[in-house]
Amino acid sequence: MGHGSSGLHSAPQALRQRIDLLVREIAKFGAVGGAGLLVNLLVFNLVRQVTDLQVVRASVIATVVAIAFNYIGFRYFTYRDRDKSGRTRELTLFLLFSAVGLVIENGILYVATYGFGWDSPLQSNVFKFLGIGIATLFRFWSYRTWVFKTLPAREAVADAESFLTERHTGPTLKERPTPATAGRRTTT
Repeated sequence: MGHGSSGLHSAPQALRQRIDLLVREIAKFGAVGGAGLLVNLLVFNLVRQVTDLQVVRASVIATVVAIAFNYIGFRYFTYRDRDKSGRTRELTLFLLFSAVGLVIENGILYVATYGFGWDSPLQSNVFKFLGIGIATLFRFWSYRTWVFKTLPAREAVADAESFLTERHTGPTLKERPTPATAGRRTTT
């Protein structure tokens, strides 16, 4: 009974650890993403004020600047503990998924601006912000799933170590009955 009950206590603890790791990852992703959001909106409004570019073109420039900023933040802060062996693959996938996010983000702005005629500075910023939010959900899923792949799970290593520890604290081979002697009583 002793080693069976420890399995019951380790399952909620393992779940709690996984949730804690996910919460930390979301917080780090949010910190980098929040800074990237500021970069994106600042560049967007600066380009709109300084140039005569159309709204969506100014937004695409701002998004590209934010993508570069975010890659550095994600690689060296949020996902610094992830696999770094395939940088070319990682960067290629990051750019691919970022491009999809760029289309989502700027597609929403495009529809609002050219489909509905909502192109005042306030409306443009609202729909830019909305597009960033929707694209961020896609980016979070794709980056953590495909781009910044996890190293072999720490939980798997911990589970294997705990399994070995439980095996060594259980009955030794000398104490375990063999199939031939399992039903016999010994008298000494």
